[in-house]
Amino acid sequence: MPKCDHCGNEVEETYFCSQCGFHYCFLHVKPEDHECSIIKSQGLTIQETFSPVEPQQWNQEMDTIQHHPPMDDTSQRVKRGTTDGSYTWYREEVYIPENAFDPASGIKFKGILLSHKSEGLHFLIGAILIFSIGILGFYNQTLIDFGLGWMIFLLAGFYTTAFLFHELGHRQVARHYGFQTKFRLLTYGIFITLVSLFLGLFSLLYELPTIPTLALPGAVVVLGLDKIDKKTGYCKAAGPSINLVYGIILLVISFILPKTLYPLNMFIGYAAALNFSLGSFNMIPVGILDGYNIFKWNKTIYFLLVSSLLILLIITLANIYAPIEISNYFPRR
Repeated sequence: MPKCDHCGNEVEETYFCSQCGFHYCFLHVKPEDHECSIIKSQGLTIQETFSPVEPQQWNQEMDTIQHHPPMDDTSQRVKRGTTDGSYTWYREEVYIPENAFDPASGIKFKGILLSHKSEGLHFLIGAILIFSIGILGFYNQTLIDFGLGWMIFLLAGFYTTAFLFHELGHRQVARHYGFQTKFRLLTYGIFITLVSLFLGLFSLLYELPTIPTLALPGAVVVLGLDKIDKKTGYCKAAGPSINLVYGIILLVISFILPKTLYPLNMFIGYAAALNFSLGSFNMIPVGILDGYNIFKWNKTIYFLLVSSLLILLIITLANIYAPIEISNYFPRR
């Protein structure tokens, strides 16, 4: 059976793209769905052993797609690869331009917002959105009434740094291995985050119960990871590991601060719990979450990370909600 040159799946029939000269299944027949710009920018060609049939029009967006017989086994095929999981790059490293993020590369990144803008701008927008979600999520009128409104901004700041440090962990390890990588805003992620902001603001203005929010404005894009191996595993494990280390540092600080500084010590402990929670969530072995590739790569490291994050999360939360007599945070009366 013929294979799609984009996803590699065997299908009953493929469709020929006259722009790049390759064959695709019905899911990847549109130029934007098979990253046609990548093929054209690299000048790749394919050996044809037959003549294409007349074009078959599907719709206006697919006017360049031609129905075509299966490819001959002697045809040259583009090998596939994947990123760290947050974004899919279907071409092997040899086909990645020297600077794919440069506007002059001609590469169009599907699902990425402002793909050729500076990484600093992407980080800034992502940080503002995460911080805004944090303020709405941690808002508490009681804190304001007691003159502790600054704690809301403190927690929002820790929430933002937990997210950014997690992504920077992925980014730096990928750079260590020589991969092209940058933090990028995701179109659907921005949409979900903005909806969460709207719902949080709505519940706050109308004094409704707090609505759970989801903030995922962006992620680190790594180009060239083509299989589950040590490089992929370390790149994926870097994010939760950063949250683990960051959380431990905050937890230790919360324990050594004098109880007379209550509630500062408790809120720093809560910030530690935020890191352990974020790391634990990303270790769920499904979808694009870090845990999926880590589990497939090295189950020992996976369970070591998961157990460490969960145990420390339980210890931290138990200490926060423990009775005054045994908590490390509350001053004794």
